[in-house]
Amino acid sequence: MELKPQTTFEEQVELLKEKGIIINDTRKCISLLKQINYYRFSAYYLPFRDVNTQKVFCSIDFDRIQKIYEFDQELRALIFRTIEKIEIHLRTQLAYYHAHTYGSEGYRSASNYNLKHDHVKFSHHLDGCISENSKSLVVQHHIKNYDGHFPIWVIIEFFSIGMLSHFYRGLTTQDKKKVAKQLYNTNYKNLESWLRCLTDLRNRCAHYSRIYYWIFPATPKIPENEKHIATRRLFSQLYMLKLMYPEKEKWNDEFLKPLIKLVKKYKKHISLKHLDFPYRWKSMLKQK
Repeated sequence: MELKPQTTFEEQVELLKEKGIIINDTRKCISLLKQINYYRFSAYYLPFRDVNTQKVFCSIDFDRIQKIYEFDQELRALIFRTIEKIEIHLRTQLAYYHAHTYGSEGYRSASNYNLKHDHVKFSHHLDGCISENSKSLVVQHHIKNYDGHFPIWVIIEFFSIGMLSHFYRGLTTQDKKKVAKQLYNTNYKNLESWLRCLTDLRNRCAHYSRIYYWIFPATPKIPENEKHIATRRLFSQLYMLKLMYPEKEKWNDEFLKPLIKLVKKYKKHISLKHLDFPYRWKSMLKQK
């Protein structure tokens, strides 16, 4: 297939009209398309698209799609702030556990991981962390004063969320069980699942990718005592964040209340079904 040819902003407006989207103010539409890539913006009418005709199956105007886009934007920001707390907590706890179990540089020894762990690949990533941050004062300090040796509590601050997940997955089963139990009173398979999902969710938020009406690649495992059947839509990801949030007493104020306020703000424009929110979503997300 040949690639589609480039289009002008005016032609992009016509493309939206051909999809059946109502545009009352062409100038306003063009102004927005100059700020937001057409390809990015057009994904927000997917919940209303007929898969056969590729046109919207109901009357929907451009302004509503814009509001859904803005809702998605604000929701990503709220989720990203929440993930930040979880990620920093995980780094702290994993570094503390590993240092007190294997010493400050125990992470460099292949014998401290399970048999499936690819230590050559992991070591390559470690060297990459140091190289990518070679201009930072922390790295320069350890190269100058410690001959390039980094304790786990220092190097872990340069881990991406994906590498943090890889690090946990590579631990021995005994270590994974202890960490999962201490941190979340759950089993290690659940925590492995959460870290995989957290990586996907965090990266979508960090790259400003759409989470509205998005199907995630993995489903977070839910403990048996929790009354929720997980799916690959957004609500299950938020339920997972609730289970992982380090300061349980602050969850309602720092996440749930802002979420309720955000949903109320865009109530006329969004559909909670597109996010797989159940009828009792507020009580399900509430920390008690």
